[in-house]
Amino acid sequence: MKKLLKTLVFAATLTFTPLMATDGYVDDKILISAEDAVKLIGKKNVMFVSGDSDDVYKLGHIKGSVEMYAHHLHHSDITGEMHCAPLYRCIDDAEAYIGSKGIDNNTMIIAYDDFKGPNATGVYSFFTSFGHTNIKVLNGGRSAIMEIDPAQIKYNALKDDLKAIKDEAKPAINKLKDAKKDKIELSAAEKSQLENLIQANKKSQQEIQDLLDEVEKNLLVVKGDEEVKAKTYKIDKNKIDLTNIAAKEEVKHAMEDILKNGKNSKYIIIDSRGMAEIIGERKMDNVARGGHIPGSTFLEWNKISDLENRKSFKSAKELKAVYDKYGITPDKTIYAYCMVGAGRGSEHVTALKLIGYENIKVFTGSWDVWGNDMNLPLKR
Repeated sequence: MKKLLKTLVFAATLTFTPLMATDGYVDDKILISAEDAVKLIGKKNVMFVSGDSDDVYKLGHIKGSVEMYAHHLHHSDITGEMHCAPLYRCIDDAEAYIGSKGIDNNTMIIAYDDFKGPNATGVYSFFTSFGHTNIKVLNGGRSAIMEIDPAQIKYNALKDDLKAIKDEAKPAINKLKDAKKDKIELSAAEKSQLENLIQANKKSQQEIQDLLDEVEKNLLVVKGDEEVKAKTYKIDKNKIDLTNIAAKEEVKHAMEDILKNGKNSKYIIIDSRGMAEIIGERKMDNVARGGHIPGSTFLEWNKISDLENRKSFKSAKELKAVYDKYGITPDKTIYAYCMVGAGRGSEHVTALKLIGYENIKVFTGSWDVWGNDMNLPLKR
């Protein structure tokens, strides 16, 4: 019980230190900190949107949020053809899909994922391309919310105490088991003492479990599904923003220029995937061919995500250093791609936006489109 009291005192006296919000970014309107985002959970006309897969979402999502898996945001047929490229989806399809998630045109959207960034930026790229500007990316994602949620901190401490108390009973439990197994007759007093210890321990465990059940009701990150009422969402064709998205024809032109002019080209194509995909060893979904776009610069997405500190992006200074190292400079027109565009590719485009780059575009559909088009060249 001393451990239990210690847990309750700790949770009651805990204070929080606010995190730096901007980290030196030029465009500081894209991200929202966990401290600011947590105030919006459950608010009217605010929807938190998880870009992670349905399985990940069910294991833990911000209360009241919906799932829009970044990998599935683009819509292509079985041959990889996107019929409304460079848009991720045709307008009527996008309207129906967004509305089904309980989102209308007046909704403020907070895009998030576990913490790494790609899937959240996929949601961000998807919505901004359709002209929805009232959207933020939660820096640090679900993990950042859990770190500052008092209920979660209390819950974690109680779980630690429960484990410690269970461990305290193991010697007594094992002694009784071993005696039975080895047919050793314990004295009545010793047997009674061990059984009483185990029973007292079970009582303590139950007390903590009851507290866990109560605290769990107040957690900001929960398991399972959410039910939302569908709304009407309308896309204004005049507000569609093609600034940061590109179709294969545009990327093909950039590739041809790179192959012709090398480092003197005014274009850069970033392949944000892992080496197994780049060399064609690993193929995904229904893509016919593996490999990469000739002339691409290989810069895997995890070099710009701050995995060590569980933040979606490194600081502006660190991002600039990474891009400078790879010769990715603001004077170039930059295309980023991955498997589908909304994800690892959009992570790069969002990062470059954060540090002030302007001519940056996600190749929507990415390798799903390029790898299935037999008229387009590739390298392995």
